Amino acid sequence: MEIFWGSGSGPAWRVLLAAEIKKVPYTSRMLSFTSGEHKTREMLLMNPRGKVPDLRDGSISLYESVAILAYLEAKYPEPSLFGKTPEEIGATWRMVLELEHYAGPAMGKVSRPILFRQLAEKEAEVHEGRAHMHEELRKLEALLEGHTWFGGAHVSAADLVALPFLMTLLRAADRPEAQALDLGIHPFERHYPRLATWKAYMEAIPGYERTYPPHWREV
Repeated sequence: MEIFWGSGSGPAWRVLLAAEIKKVPYTSRMLSFTSGEHKTREMLLMNPRGKVPDLRDGSISLYESVAILAYLEAKYPEPSLFGKTPEEIGATWRMVLELEHYAGPAMGKVSRPILFRQLAEKEAEVHEGRAHMHEELRKLEALLEGHTWFGGAHVSAADLVALPFLMTLLRAADRPEAQALDLGIHPFERHYPRLATWKAYMEAIPGYERTYPPHWREV
């Protein structure tokens, strides 16, 4: 099995974490976004959208991170990341989809212009998105009341989907150019104590250090 990914890609981070948690034997194929390696002819044959992650398992090629998570779950059922009972599976998938369609985009509306150096033309958009971002963060904070994880009693696909969204947002909030925006994120432990505790648990799971975006350590 080969996993093609790029440093800083949140969807790719999810897949790498899942493979590590499940102890899936895989070959890591890190691609350079700067060199356009994710859009070579070979990669476009695997994923015509020219994005990562991509998985190649024998004759099987698959893209879209949540689809890959589901594939790994079916092929390597233990430890489960989507639950085993209908109730667990339904709750985990609901949370995954809520993150994908609501919380994630709300955080991205703030983080992406900062990280992609687009503040000059999108500062108004960031200010507009700030309230929506906090609304979604407060919902996530409330979901963790009395719970360690988002998907149940153990780390799940919901946690793997949530982590890159939040870590990317915090990375953006730490940028010098973000300091003047009054995002209201820091000190994170004071504003969102349950999310901060959850983040610490995620940082301690097997594979976190191994899959942490390499270039994030350099800046």
